[in-house]
Amino acid sequence: MRIDIITVLPELIASPFEASILKRAIDKGLVSVHTHNLRDYATNKYKQIDDYQYGGGAGMVMMVEPIDKCITKLKSERDYDEIIYMTPDGTPFKQSHANELSLKKNIIILCGHYKGVDQRVRDHFITREISIGDFVLSGGELAAVVVSDAIIRLLPGVLGNEESALTDSFQDDLLAPPIYTRPADYKGWKVPEVLLSGNFNKIEKWREDEALSRTQKLRPDLLDD
Repeated sequence: MRIDIITVLPELIASPFEASILKRAIDKGLVSVHTHNLRDYATNKYKQIDDYQYGGGAGMVMMVEPIDKCITKLKSERDYDEIIYMTPDGTPFKQSHANELSLKKNIIILCGHYKGVDQRVRDHFITREISIGDFVLSGGELAAVVVSDAIIRLLPGVLGNEESALTDSFQDDLLAPPIYTRPADYKGWKVPEVLLSGNFNKIEKWREDEALSRTQKLRPDLLDD
């Protein structure tokens, strides 16, 4: 998989891909992540990529021409399955979306900034608009990293145990059940006996029941969906 991230702050994105699971995935050749500084595609000597909005109003808008030049150059080099725009008014990102995107080959992620992008970008280039929550960040860079992390960890060979990703919260529209490790008794706080029983059928049933119970208590909206 290849992920190209278009941004005005590439330095903000670099660090997460230089550590932990994401770095291992890159080092193993399972994914390549490339950042593109939008100012390199500016049309004047001031590297301007934003301007005032027509009709007046507070806040600057990312201009269509630099974005067009960047996306057009990338598309001239390879085919892309998705061109994603990170924006607070996009579709709320869910695990099912991460699952779907992990099957793609080439993805562009455009990071919003200021008041957002010229609507013509959204109309003519973007194939999917994604939000990571009902709040506003100073830019789409951190959101792009969140989405990239959720996708990359699902690629075959990234996790030490691929089955681990299949038992994460939200994979089956339920929260994950409680988990425990040694010691079995710590300060009188004991691990549930069923987990020590060795009866895997009972353990699996316990986990299913606990996952449903936690979801009903903490995220009943998932059951409504």
